[in-house]
Amino acid sequence: MGRTNSRPKQSDALVLFGVTGDLAHKMIIPALYAMTKRGLLNVPVVGIAAPKWSLAQLRKHVTDSIKQAGKIDDPEALDHLLSLLQYVGGDYNDPVTFKALKKTLGNAKRPAHYLAIPPSLFTAVIQGLGGSDLAKDARLIVEKPFGRDLASAQKLNRMAQSVFPEDSIFRIDHYLGKEAIMNILYFRFANSFLEPIWNRDCIDSVQITLCEDFGVKARGAFYESTGCLRDVIQNHLFQIVSLLAMEPPAYQGYRAVHSEKAKVFQAMRPLQPDDVVRGQYTGYRKEPGVAKDSDVETFCALRLFIDSWRWEGVPWYLRAGKCLATTAAEVLVELKPPPQRLFDDSRPAAGRGNYLRFRLSPSSAVALAARVKRPGKEFIGDQQELYLLEEQSGEEKPYERLIGNAMAGDGALFTREDAVEAAWKVVDPVLGKHHPVRPYKRGTWGPKEADALIATDGGWHNPLSEET
Repeated sequence: MGRTNSRPKQSDALVLFGVTGDLAHKMIIPALYAMTKRGLLNVPVVGIAAPKWSLAQLRKHVTDSIKQAGKIDDPEALDHLLSLLQYVGGDYNDPVTFKALKKTLGNAKRPAHYLAIPPSLFTAVIQGLGGSDLAKDARLIVEKPFGRDLASAQKLNRMAQSVFPEDSIFRIDHYLGKEAIMNILYFRFANSFLEPIWNRDCIDSVQITLCEDFGVKARGAFYESTGCLRDVIQNHLFQIVSLLAMEPPAYQGYRAVHSEKAKVFQAMRPLQPDDVVRGQYTGYRKEPGVAKDSDVETFCALRLFIDSWRWEGVPWYLRAGKCLATTAAEVLVELKPPPQRLFDDSRPAAGRGNYLRFRLSPSSAVALAARVKRPGKEFIGDQQELYLLEEQSGEEKPYERLIGNAMAGDGALFTREDAVEAAWKVVDPVLGKHHPVRPYKRGTWGPKEADALIATDGGWHNPLSEET
């Protein structure tokens, strides 16, 4: 919320466009089940999609989704979720479909419309909602990607805002719903010891790695239209950068956080081809739906600068990719060495100096690396991590949190229009003008050219698959 104490009214229905699709089956429906178990979902859930399904078919689909995601450990909650379901089948371009939806919603006055559909269908659905008077006092939940470049993002924003006010548009990046990501914001501003060193005077470089040990699986056609830069760096990794780089918000409230994050994107220096290394794992061109001569990147590493008072001259290194050595996500904030070399090993010739490490997945942790003297007469030591494990059982999963927040009108974990467009401005120069992809072997850390990008700053920190 902002400065006021007024609370938005809760949505009184959830409309799930694309209920028969892959995203709904794998992510959204299990999240709705979890919300029901917690007693957080007690409004009608209207599934809408092209197939002419019966309500019984939808209920079977929902039950199968929950079984595949884990197990049915609360039969009463499942029965309650199934009792909330309704279904509308029809073409999104047909006004009759939206008339049927309006009839199905009945007395609901504040529905939340969740667009779990391909971006190519956004316009038809949003215009259909506006034309059938289903947008008044309603909320719009939109899945990424928010456009595929600056021009398309601006067009999408204009179109959505022609029907819904900005405060009613909730742009989902599921990464922002992760507990470990939220902890970055809390850790930075709940602890006073960080602020004096959190700037260009004490920080040497920052690097973020988001790696996966698997390929595109059955999503080759999707990846051909997207690529790694659009798929994860422009959104997921940029969001992490904004939380690490933002100034303290003026007050406790999501509008203040959004304003400071937008300033970070606006201060980012637009990328140039030499700032980016694009890679493609061997065998990608044999994946279903992939062109035989594809130049789409499955790996991307880049060097980024934020032209602000706090961060001038500090390089930010971002790296993401598929078929890498492990599946993990980490941030490494490397500190500058002491200004005077009082001890021979205070600036180690090999290895890193002091750093702060955020482990984001698969486990969640914060670690601070500091040098500690060895026992004995000599003033030599070793670098040790002061390690705090943050992972807790039973915590909310990202989609649970995000759906619940959107239905409550809480925009804290969502992305604002100006931030989306500012982020696209940073990557726009290299979307069409870039170096060719470099091949890399499966199970490695990407092409060797990515190592050259960061060589002057000590090389990449490679996350371990398991914490030790």
